[in-house]
Amino acid sequence: MSSSSQATSPSPLANTVPRIDLSKPRYSQDTYWGRVRHFVELTDPRTLLASTAELQSAAELVRTYREGKPVAATTTVDDLWRAKQLVDASIHPDTQKPILLPFRMASFVPTNLIVTTGLLIPNATVAQTIFWQWTNQSINVAFNYCNANKTTPMTNAEMGGAYAAATATSCAVALSLKKVVQNSAKFSPVVASTIRLFIPYTAVALAGAVNVFLMRSKELRSGITVFDESGNEHGTSPAAGFRAVSQVAVSRMATALPSLTLPPLLLALINRYSNNLLERRPRLVLPVNLALISCVGLTTLPFAIALFPQRASVDAAQLEPEFRNKINPTTGQPVHQFIYNRGL
Repeated sequence: MSSSSQATSPSPLANTVPRIDLSKPRYSQDTYWGRVRHFVELTDPRTLLASTAELQSAAELVRTYREGKPVAATTTVDDLWRAKQLVDASIHPDTQKPILLPFRMASFVPTNLIVTTGLLIPNATVAQTIFWQWTNQSINVAFNYCNANKTTPMTNAEMGGAYAAATATSCAVALSLKKVVQNSAKFSPVVASTIRLFIPYTAVALAGAVNVFLMRSKELRSGITVFDESGNEHGTSPAAGFRAVSQVAVSRMATALPSLTLPPLLLALINRYSNNLLERRPRLVLPVNLALISCVGLTTLPFAIALFPQRASVDAAQLEPEFRNKINPTTGQPVHQFIYNRGL
C-alpha cells in the first residue's frame, strides 16, 4: 500500500466502534436528567486525581478524534468518553487551558469543606467570624472567576476591584443576617424558630448571588460572545451576559439549599436514634456534621448545576437589536438562536 493511501485510510477505531460526537456532552443537554448525568461526571472528585500527563493525553485524544485523525486501534468508546469527561471537568471551554485544580467544580465540595469547618466553630469570636466569612467569600470569588465565561477578559485592575467589592459586600450581607439570628431570642418562639431555620440559608444564598454578580460584572457591562449553531462568532451581548450570570447565581443559591437544610435534620435524627449519642459525646458533632455536609454536597451539587445547560441558547429576539438580522455564514440562513457559555 502506498504512503498516500495510508495517509487517507480511516482511523483504526472506525473499524471497531461506532463514530461518536465528542464536540457535545455524552448525555442530552435538552433534558434536566441528561444535564444531571453530565454534571455527575463533571463534578466527580476522581477527576482531580489525574496527573498533568494524563490530562494532556486525554486532551490530545479528544482533539485527535474530533479532527478525524487515526487513534490507537485499542481505543474504545469508553476510553473516548473517559477522556472527554476528564477534559470537560478540567479544561475551561473558552480558554482551552486547565482550570486551577482547587477551583474546578469537582473540587467544589472538598474545597468548601475547609471553610465549612471554620464557619462551624462553636462560640466563634467576632474576629474568627469575620475571618472565615472573608475566606468563604474569597473562595467563592475564585470559583466564580475560574469558571466564568472568558470571552470578555478582565484586566488585573478590574479583577482587583471586583474581588474587593464581592468579598466586602458578601461578608456584610452574611454578617448582617447572622446578627439577626443572634438577636432572634427577642422575638416570639414561632418567629425565632423561623428566623433560625431560614436566615442561615438566606444569608449564604444571598451572599453567594451577590458574589457572582459582582465578580462577573464585566459580563453584564460588556457582554459575552454569542455564536450560531455552526460555531461562528457574532459579537458580544450584554443581554446574554445577564442571562449567563443570573443562571449561575440561581444555581449557586440552589447549591446552598440542601447543604444547609439536610445536615441539621439528619444530625437530629442520628442523635435521636442513637440514644442521644451526640449529646453525650459533643466532640462527635463537628466530624459527623462535616461528613453529612460532604455527602449531601457531593450528591446534590450536580442537581443544582443542572438547572441550566452550560452551553445555553437564547432567541435572537431576546438579545440586542443588532443580533436580529444576523446571517450564519456557513449555511447562509438567518440566525434565530444564539449559543453562549454561561459558565459554572
